Amino acid sequence: MTYQEEIKAAGQLIGSQNGTWDSISPESVARMRLQNRFQTGLDIARYTAKIMREDMAAYDADPANYTQSLGCWHGFIAQQKMISVKKHFGTTKKRYLYLSGWMIAALRSEFGPLPDQSMHEKTSVPALIEELYTFLRQADSRELNLLFRDLDKARETGNAAAEAELLNKIENYETHVVPIIADIDAGFGNAEATYLLAKKMIEAGACALQIENQVSDEKQCGHQDGKVTVPHEDFLQKIRACRYAFLELGVPDGIIVARTDSLGAGLTKQIAVSKEPGDLGDLYNSFLDCEEIDPATAQNGDVILNRNGKLLKPKRLPSNLFQFRSGTGEDRCVLDCITSLQNGADLIWIETEKPHIEQIAGMVDRIREVVPNAKLAYNNSPSFNWTLNFRQQVFDAWTAEGKDVSAYDRANLMSASYDETDLGIEADRRIQTFQRDAAKRAGIFHHLITLPTYHTAALSTDNLAKDYFGEMGMLGYVAGVQRKEIRQGIACVKHQNMSGSDIGDDHKEYFAGEAALKAGGKDNTMNQFANAA
Repeated sequence: MTYQEEIKAAGQLIGSQNGTWDSISPESVARMRLQNRFQTGLDIARYTAKIMREDMAAYDADPANYTQSLGCWHGFIAQQKMISVKKHFGTTKKRYLYLSGWMIAALRSEFGPLPDQSMHEKTSVPALIEELYTFLRQADSRELNLLFRDLDKARETGNAAAEAELLNKIENYETHVVPIIADIDAGFGNAEATYLLAKKMIEAGACALQIENQVSDEKQCGHQDGKVTVPHEDFLQKIRACRYAFLELGVPDGIIVARTDSLGAGLTKQIAVSKEPGDLGDLYNSFLDCEEIDPATAQNGDVILNRNGKLLKPKRLPSNLFQFRSGTGEDRCVLDCITSLQNGADLIWIETEKPHIEQIAGMVDRIREVVPNAKLAYNNSPSFNWTLNFRQQVFDAWTAEGKDVSAYDRANLMSASYDETDLGIEADRRIQTFQRDAAKRAGIFHHLITLPTYHTAALSTDNLAKDYFGEMGMLGYVAGVQRKEIRQGIACVKHQNMSGSDIGDDHKEYFAGEAALKAGGKDNTMNQFANAA
């Protein structure tokens, strides 16, 4: 309902109570209801899933309509990100949040910092989703509270034009609540465990679940070695488990992002079940590194495959894992993606070892021969050395074109001495346009960075510690932080307001009227920032 409709509805309800509720203000009720638009996590999941579906359709119509997100490991980080997005761009459209299992493991586990190996408590994942949305809802409440205060001032001063403008802003208010793509890793167990965790994540507000095809109890970071994949049918069970969870909870628009780590994974724990030549299990097994053997030479404990009348022994390592043939990664990725999309996944995620558009596009072209509207979520990963990768790409392209690159040392292209060179400038240009170019050429609908705020927290803390504990002393904080906050219009420079102090004051007035004891009086030091954001 609109603001005026909420006021009217509240007034009718209050009026029906035979005078016992007459001290309740209909407009105050309307304000509180608008400030708490989403009552449950499922309300959020249904709302944001619809947004993602609309955005996916817009991308299908024009790849310029790609979407983006940043990984956030705390509600405050997510809140400040979306406040910043709204401040700078006037809208939150096509900007999401990514919840990274990597950052939960590293920063939110009760065990302390952990590697990205699914060793953290699985309950921490839905807990963080709920936390993120708690902070985003509070951002709504705070911003609407400021509008309500300005509306009251306009009325007090008789400024009808300002009152009309503010009422329009309130009626057309855009929420900070946006879709979250939430990382369920490899499902934290069997399909039933995946289903149970998926439900908790959806109930917390997640409209999109990202799941990967690694062995659940051997999961590794996508950019580390030692990754072990599972046969397709095992993975499809978990995709189906996620879909059942969405449907059970009444979120039919829910999104499943199927990630393949096959490009960098050379191992499998299982040989797939195959019932006939050419079926999915047979295709998976066809990539195994095998040697043809004579039955007479078979040894006790050997695993033997029969293929086209030949007996093959897959290479089994001392770890009891089986090895894929070298150079099969791309073919396995393509098969993974096609199979996932044909069995309920909405988006695919190919974890690559470098940000190379043509490498990604080469696989996507093959996938789209079978699934024409295939779309990717892609990790613009901090695990890549973007500067070095793109400088090398430019170096190699120029070499192929016959350009003179004798002024550059390919092995040392990270050097700052190349920053202002033609090669360095061209590499930066390609980095700048990477998302736009990859969305157009390589089918990337959603660009994310898994753990940017892990790095920004470390960088900003290093700068503050260096200055504050060094010769700059207090000026290190004032010049390096506070003065910049004020001049850049960072909302949390008024940290008491950001934490909800003014909202609480207004609630006190609702509850106690003139008797309300408020924190925001003339002696509140926040008044020193009256002209700041």
